[in-house]
Amino acid sequence: MWRRVYALMIKEFLALLKDRRSRVVVIVPPLVQLLVFGYAATFDLNRVPFAVYNEDPGLASRDLVARFTGAAAFHLVAAPSSDAEVAPLVDSQRALMVLHIGPQFSRELAAGRPGAVQVIVDGRNSNTAAILLGYVSTIAADFNADWLSRSGAAPPAQLEVRAWFNPNLESRWFLVPGILGLLTLLVALLVTALSVAREREQGTFDQLLVTPYRPVEVLLGKTLPGLLIGLGEATAIVLLATLWFQVPLRGDLVTLYAGLFLFLFSALSVGLMISSVAVTQQQGLLGAFLFMVPSVMLSGFATPIANMPVWMQHVTLINPMRYFLVIIRGVFLQGAPFGVLASQFWPMAVIGLVNMTVAGFLFRRRLY
Repeated sequence: MWRRVYALMIKEFLALLKDRRSRVVVIVPPLVQLLVFGYAATFDLNRVPFAVYNEDPGLASRDLVARFTGAAAFHLVAAPSSDAEVAPLVDSQRALMVLHIGPQFSRELAAGRPGAVQVIVDGRNSNTAAILLGYVSTIAADFNADWLSRSGAAPPAQLEVRAWFNPNLESRWFLVPGILGLLTLLVALLVTALSVAREREQGTFDQLLVTPYRPVEVLLGKTLPGLLIGLGEATAIVLLATLWFQVPLRGDLVTLYAGLFLFLFSALSVGLMISSVAVTQQQGLLGAFLFMVPSVMLSGFATPIANMPVWMQHVTLINPMRYFLVIIRGVFLQGAPFGVLASQFWPMAVIGLVNMTVAGFLFRRRLY
C-alpha cells in the first residue's frame, strides 16, 4: 500500500514542478502577499494630515498645538484663518482632521474653567476616524494632567495602562500571525483543489481508474504532497514573521506545528472535496476561492467573532481557520502551552475527518 501511495506522491510532486503555472502559484504569491500584507495591513496611523484653526494666541493653545505637531502620528498641512477655509480641507481629503481652538481657550483655563476645543474628523473611513479620535483623546488627557499640575490644582486620577502580550499595541503583531493562517489556507486549497481537476483536463484521471489504487490510497497520495508543501510554506512564513517583521514567538514549536498540522489536514480535506467535484481547473479554482473568502471573514482575522450575530457565531464553529488563529496568536504573542489551547485542536481534527470521509465517498464514486 505505502509503495503505491509513495509512487502517487512522487507523481503529484512531478506534476506540480513540471507545470510552470503551478510552481508560480505555490511559491511566489504567498511570499509576496506576506511582504505586502505585512507592511500594508496595519491599524496604526502615521503622519496623519491635519490642520489647526487656532483663534487663541495664548500659552495654553500654543502648548496644545505643539503636542499635536510634535507627535509622530500627525503631520500639519494647513493653518486656516477662518471658518470658510475648514470645510474645503476636509472635503478634498487634504486634511483628515481639523483642530479648532476658540479665542477664549487660554483665558478660560487660567480662570479655572474648562476650555472647549473642537475636533473635526473625516468620518468616511470609520475605522481610521475611531483610531484617530483615540490618539486625540490621549494627547488631550496628557495636556489636561500637565496643566492641572502646573496650575497647582489637584491633578485628576492618573491611569497606569499596561497592555499584556503587546506592550506597544503594534497592529503588525496581531495581523502577521493571522496572515500566516490565511496564506497557509490559500496554498493548501490551491494544491489540492486543482489536483484531480488537472488530471481530468490532461486525460490522466482515466488511467488512474484502471490502476489497483483504492480510494484511501488515492486520498493519501493526493493529501501528503499538499501537507508537505503547506508545512514548508508555513515554515518560511514563520521565519519571515519572526526575523523580518520582528513578531515575537513566545510559545514552543511543538504546539505551533501540532496546530499547523491539524489545520492543514482540515484545509486539505476541503480542497480534496472540491477537487473531487470539479471537472476543470477553473472550477477547482473558483471552488477554492468560494470557500476561502467566507472562511477568512468568519475566522476573526480582522473583526472579532464576538461582535458577530449569535447565529453567525455558530456558523464559525465549522470553520477550521477560526481555531487555528486562536492557536497561532496564542503561541506567538501569549506563549500559551499545549494544554491551554487543547480545546482548539480537536475541532479541526473532526472537521478534517468529516470532509475527508465525504471526499473519499466522492472519489469512490469516481473510481468504481
